[in-house]
Amino acid sequence: MGVASNSSKLLAEFRIRKNNASHQQVYMVKQNTPADQKPLDNVTVFIKDFLGAEGIAWGNDKINICAVFLGDYPGPMDLKWIFTSLMHHEMTHVCQWNGEGKTSAPLVEGIADYTVLKANYNPPGFNKPGSRDRWDHGCDYTARFLEYCDELIPDFVAKLNNMMRKTYDVFFFQNLTGKPVEELWKDYKAKYANKASEGIKS
Repeated sequence: MGVASNSSKLLAEFRIRKNNASHQQVYMVKQNTPADQKPLDNVTVFIKDFLGAEGIAWGNDKINICAVFLGDYPGPMDLKWIFTSLMHHEMTHVCQWNGEGKTSAPLVEGIADYTVLKANYNPPGFNKPGSRDRWDHGCDYTARFLEYCDELIPDFVAKLNNMMRKTYDVFFFQNLTGKPVEELWKDYKAKYANKASEGIKS
């Protein structure tokens, strides 16, 4: 499936407009009322040649998807699947709050990958729970930690996102769970270390 001949088809299938199913599905961070949402009527998606990131959200309502990445994508998933995965990630960036720039980039990226994970579009190689040595490593590592927090507190990520509308403080984790983030991280690591030990014993 060539990118040049199929880019218009991909974009047609994923044309994003406010309140449509794609917008609501990507919004695992649950801004359910207009007052909670960014003032966003349309999102413009471009498939362009550039090097570096697989996708970039920019200018509040625009997304660039890398044609080089799509053209060279070796699988094992098909092109439509990986495009959908990228769109979940980048649409989260368009819609999420970031404390007006105060939220750390690893957490912003972790929330975007959490959306990918919860939508079941995490690609092969997405990290397993318990990976890495700190919670704010970013991307799929942080996504797995957020998944754990969401198990403790239903809609944790949604609540955290809404708290980050105007500002950000790491204390938000303690505010929501009753534990500082460092303690949550230790509990998370212990949980999956224990599971690994149980697997060895069995």
